[in-house]
Amino acid sequence: MNDDFIFADDDDENELDDLGSWKVLIVDDEPEVHTVTKLALNDFCLNGKSLEFISAYSGEEAKQCFREHSDIAVVLLDVVMETDDAGLKVAEYIRNELDNHFTRIILRTGQPGQAPEKDVIINYDINDYKSKTELTAQKLFTVIIAALRSYRDIIVIEENRRGLEKIIDASVDLFSSRSLEKFMQGIIQQLASILGCSKDAAYITTAVATTSRTLNNFNDKMGKDELYVFAGNGEYAHKEGIPLKDAISAQEYAMCQKAMRDKQIVYAEDHVVAYCNSRSHKGALLYLSGLPRRIGESDRHLVKRFSDSVQLAFDNVLKTVDVEATQREIIERLGKALEYDADTSNHIKRMTEMAMLLAEKVGLSEKTIHELKLAIPLHDIGTSVVPKSILQKTTPLTEDEKFEIRKHAEFGYQILKNSSRPTIQLAATLAKQHHERWDGKGYPDGLAKKDIKIESRIATLVDVFDALLNARPYKPAWDIEKVTAVLKEESGKHFDPALVKVLLDDLPAFLTIQSHYPDAKN
Repeated sequence: MNDDFIFADDDDENELDDLGSWKVLIVDDEPEVHTVTKLALNDFCLNGKSLEFISAYSGEEAKQCFREHSDIAVVLLDVVMETDDAGLKVAEYIRNELDNHFTRIILRTGQPGQAPEKDVIINYDINDYKSKTELTAQKLFTVIIAALRSYRDIIVIEENRRGLEKIIDASVDLFSSRSLEKFMQGIIQQLASILGCSKDAAYITTAVATTSRTLNNFNDKMGKDELYVFAGNGEYAHKEGIPLKDAISAQEYAMCQKAMRDKQIVYAEDHVVAYCNSRSHKGALLYLSGLPRRIGESDRHLVKRFSDSVQLAFDNVLKTVDVEATQREIIERLGKALEYDADTSNHIKRMTEMAMLLAEKVGLSEKTIHELKLAIPLHDIGTSVVPKSILQKTTPLTEDEKFEIRKHAEFGYQILKNSSRPTIQLAATLAKQHHERWDGKGYPDGLAKKDIKIESRIATLVDVFDALLNARPYKPAWDIEKVTAVLKEESGKHFDPALVKVLLDDLPAFLTIQSHYPDAKN
């Protein structure tokens, strides 16, 4: 009987389109076994994918194959080769050393009594155990198709798990540098795996034109017609922020335009473009390519549900980000209003960027860096109690004037200290400690060394560094050589020596920030 008729009811799985291949590793020390196996499975096809055979003639060769190929679907593994248990050692290597629980392992043995079948399957995580004499062409076909279906389903489950993991990670902190992209990557990975484990998927929108590096400016291109890749997996993972027309072919781009224009889902041979309606902007697209099978009616219903739901989730996340951005802007504007010349000075902007860079270089957590970014603009809030005539004085200060200025550290702390918000609590600490010194000779409490919070030590260093480099009412701007000399001189005195070293070791990066945010000229 022709094997093709055995699986005649699997029309959707035996497509003739070339959609890749399943890797099958044959491990046997008899060359004839390789030849016969390949001959018996020569015309095999599942889900439009043929078989790609890899051959190994010993246990060690098999291990090498697994080190070189991470996507072997099935291994036909001889038990007895260079040793009586060589195959069992390979199975143990796959499962325990490589931690590979995806590949389906089928043991083939010419001496079935040598290793009890029950013990082998239980102890070595084997998926099937066959005597070579019972594996006729028909039975081999059956065993392989069952193993591949199992492998396919396991991979789909794994992709779903990874997608869900991304969504959970992103939900922990929607304001982290990668949270919004990670959230969307998780969503599209979930859909791609359900539709047959396509690894090439993208979320495309006109609302957000850039990646996380400029997430705070997500409104920049709101309302414009250009489509951008916002988040992607597989082929599109490195195309985030790229205009869609530059990321896909002209034919595929025309499909996307049609889906956006007609506000519908467009299906093609191996990819789908789903329009996602939006309440806040012109809409978005879910794009999946390289699907291993044609989309059926049940899948189309699923795509429709996904496209309806995903945009609602994305819009809500955008609103959350907008609220956070608004809060940050209010804090920044309040901090800027306290500067000696709010109209022309970019001291707060430079100080914030340099503090974030320094904090990152010394290994502070992303959460701490984010809080520091928001807290820095409020570090000098206490100066609101100091007369402007003193702050902008160009001649030496009297002792009374110095006393008035020193009040601002405690005053700023008193304004902020009772907040329950971590960011405001940090701002209170910065307000109080940013005039403390490493050697204990600062004010208001004379704290020394690590009794001063590291965020305050960072703020102190970048504050003085910026003040020396730029003009102030009481001094002109200093050249970098003079500033560097002061930092070296004050290392271990005014400043944390470890922080000074980090700053000076990567001085160009900090000077780049200076050049990006110069003070405006009067």
